[in-house]
Amino acid sequence: MASSFSLLSEDQLLCPICLDTFTKPVSTPCGHNFCLSCLSSYWDNERVYQCPVCKERFERRPDLKVNTFISGLASQFRLLQVTNAHTWSPGPSKESAECAVLCDVCTDVQQQAVKSCFECLTSYCSVHLEPHHRAAGLKRHTLVDPLANLQDKICKEHNRILRLFCLSDKVLLCDICFRSQHMNHDVVPVQQAYGEMKDLLGDTEARVQLMIQEKQQKLEAMKESVKESKRETSEVIAESVKELTALVSEVQRSQTELVKVMEEKQKAAEEQAGVFIVVLEQELIELQRMKMKLMDIKQTEDQLCFLQTFPESVVLPLNTDLPSFSFNRHVELQNVQKHLSSSVSQLQTLLKKMTTEITTFSASNDVTLRNLQQYEVNVLLDPDTAYPLLVLSDDGKQVRYDKSPGRVYPKRPNAFKRHLGVLGQRGLLSQRFYFEVLVSQKTEWCLGVATASVRRRREVTRNPDGGVWAIKFRVKSFEAFSSRGVTVYKGKVERVGVFVDYDKGQISFYDVQTATLIFSFSDCLFTEELYPYFNPCDNECGSNLDPMVIVPVTRTESSLTP
Repeated sequence: MASSFSLLSEDQLLCPICLDTFTKPVSTPCGHNFCLSCLSSYWDNERVYQCPVCKERFERRPDLKVNTFISGLASQFRLLQVTNAHTWSPGPSKESAECAVLCDVCTDVQQQAVKSCFECLTSYCSVHLEPHHRAAGLKRHTLVDPLANLQDKICKEHNRILRLFCLSDKVLLCDICFRSQHMNHDVVPVQQAYGEMKDLLGDTEARVQLMIQEKQQKLEAMKESVKESKRETSEVIAESVKELTALVSEVQRSQTELVKVMEEKQKAAEEQAGVFIVVLEQELIELQRMKMKLMDIKQTEDQLCFLQTFPESVVLPLNTDLPSFSFNRHVELQNVQKHLSSSVSQLQTLLKKMTTEITTFSASNDVTLRNLQQYEVNVLLDPDTAYPLLVLSDDGKQVRYDKSPGRVYPKRPNAFKRHLGVLGQRGLLSQRFYFEVLVSQKTEWCLGVATASVRRRREVTRNPDGGVWAIKFRVKSFEAFSSRGVTVYKGKVERVGVFVDYDKGQISFYDVQTATLIFSFSDCLFTEELYPYFNPCDNECGSNLDPMVIVPVTRTESSLTP
């Protein structure tokens, strides 16, 4: 018998529907074979009767009869499988690899199990396994290599082996689960699913590793950039302080030189004037003597005596030429003051210019934000995309969360089904655009842009390939939507600016009040239109029922783009 079955493979005796060995096999008019229950269940759920394999249609439902020949082959094959222990095995388990599975029947010293039975949910040593090879009823049981936790391998609903895996719903199935609920799904054997999922996991692991390397490179580049910037800043500060210190020293030196020169000139002038003062004082003494002498002569009443002395008394002493000794430095001091004031004024102008340049540098963030605000677009929310628990204002500028009892939730085929999101009405492609949103006192919200193909019927995935580039605020800190749990900025903001440069693959978020960059996505690859994305979040954190409000950019004359 074994030699005859050596010409057959297990696949030839498997039902194409349940992927198990035939049970009461029947044949269709087109020549394909199935389990009676499998084909009956299949046709019960279909409007037309056709072959599940070749899709040939039949005018009426065929009258199925069990093929006794194939049924006998299948029975013999199952018996041969059990006898030779060629049974299905889900592959080596972690438990069997790490520790031995012991016999559940041994009472004294438990021996190591050699097989586990799915029907009995028991592991047996070689001694206690013997009845499964001898008793007719036990021979039909499914024996596998020893496994711990057998109950986890059995369907809880139907008490059958979990042999299949539904790729559509990502669940393990027994043959009854498959026939009753998953006939039209993508179902494969566990071994195949294990291989495919393991390959997929390997691909994902490789992509994650590549992302880790890219992030590490960016991290190292950012650290190196910060280090280089710190070094350059220190050098500029040192050089600037050096030059300004030299300037201060030069001004102080000029001040000292000016005082010295002025004092020396004053001293020289005083010495020159001192000589003239001595001469003038001496002449003044002589003139005083002459005056006294003339007064004495004038008082002489003796006419003869007066006339005898008069010729000698009228001779005046030598008079100094006073105009040649004039001491007047007013004009000279005025000239010095004029030249000094002119030089100081020029220096003050240069200092004011330098201060203005420093102030302009410190206000570069304001300039950057003002330049981005020129790309403002008018954003209106699209009610057809709004999650049912979101309420939009009539003008399309506000969105808030509302779970009030008795609300009527409209059916919108294009709306988010499992995500508190809403998109803008207009998609933008290959250009720059900017808009601002007032988040006020909200304790949680999410804001950014999303692709037109972002998932709406299922939960939006929070990964770089999820189609959403946004920041999420919760209580006091920010995180990137694609990097759950990684804080990118701390603090609370009231007004957020969103700027997108489609061609450069860059999305930036700003605190409008302080003109501070919150976070920026860079080197993004966009292949479709981008829509403004809003998520006001629920009231889990409390005090979060305020709306997110799209507001126009406020411009003043001082904030016009240069």
